[in-house]
This record gives sequence, C-alpha cells and structure tokens, in this order.
Amino acid sequence: MAVPDLSLKGLVHDLNNVFQTISESADVLGNDPKWEKLARTLQRSVDRGQRIAHSILERNRSPAELIPVIENAMQFCEDFWECANRPKIGFSREIDPGFRLKGDANQWERVLVNLFLNSAQAGAKNIRIEARNEEMVVSDDGPGIAPELLPRIFQERVSTKEIISGLGLYVVQSIVEQNGGTVTAANGPNGGAVFTIRF
Repeated sequence: MAVPDLSLKGLVHDLNNVFQTISESADVLGNDPKWEKLARTLQRSVDRGQRIAHSILERNRSPAELIPVIENAMQFCEDFWECANRPKIGFSREIDPGFRLKGDANQWERVLVNLFLNSAQAGAKNIRIEARNEEMVVSDDGPGIAPELLPRIFQERVSTKEIISGLGLYVVQSIVEQNGGTVTAANGPNGGAVFTIRF
C-alpha cells in the first residue's frame, strides 16, 4: 500500500481538528435536554467525517460487510433529511447472507449516501437495495432519469436540480471503478431510477 504524502496527512490532521471542535460543541449541547437530539446527530456526522478522512490515508482492502455499510448510510441520510426538514424516506432491502464489498467500507458508504440522497432530492419516497452474487441494485420510486441525461448522468457537474453541485453520481462512479466494478443507470419498467453496480 502506498504511503500517503505529507499534504494528505496534513489535510486529514486539520480536518480532524475541525471534527474535534464540532464534537466538543455537541458534548456541550448534549447537556441540555432541548438540544440532546441535535447533539447526537452532530456526533454521528463527526463520526462519519472521521471515517471518510481515515479512509483517505488507509484503504482497507479486506472485504467489507454490506449490511453495516447500508445502516450507516441510512442513518446519515435520515439525519440529513431531518435537519433539512424533509419527509422521511422508506427503505427496504434484500441482501444475500454474507454479501461482501471489495475495498474500503467507508468509501462504499459514500457511494450509498450519494445514491440515497440523489433519489430523495429527485422526489423518491422509497428506496430499495438488493444484493446477490456479484451485483448490487439501488432503485427508487421517483420520477426516473430524463432520457437525454442518461448517457452522461455520471459526468461531473451533470444534475437535474438547480444549485446542486452535480458531483454525487460522479463520485459514485469514481469509487466503484477504483474498486474494480462498474455502475450503470436506467429507468425501471414501472418508473423510478435504477442504479446497478457489478463487481
């Protein structure tokens, strides 16, 4: 495994200082019952940020269990939607026992968070995750993807929404390909978007 350069180590160090400040602030808020729930949400976000920062320096190549990755991604999205005063999204899943992901669990969490947020921002109310053999599928009941966007949906700065960076699906494809997989987007036969990751 290549040793990260000093600039990356310095960046992660500085980010951890930021996370520490937020964590200490959450501890203070948590002492007041009025803000206890927000404090827990902040701490979960800090934990996720630290996992992402850690994954920059150390890429764990041992297979990662999918279910904990899904649960972490769902929890982050639920926190995000609550803080943004948006309706909750329903989740369902059908996962083969023992399904494993090649590569770093924190990177795969980023993939799922981006797919979940993309579905919610497009108007989906329910998201389904299926995983079997060498394939994982994330589908939703939203409006689907406009046909003219499908060929370039994973390109940088492509978005169906205003004032949105358009980086989420670009990040998804980058991480999937770094781990030797492929990702495709389509519209489901009964509507909604369908993202298929093959390993």
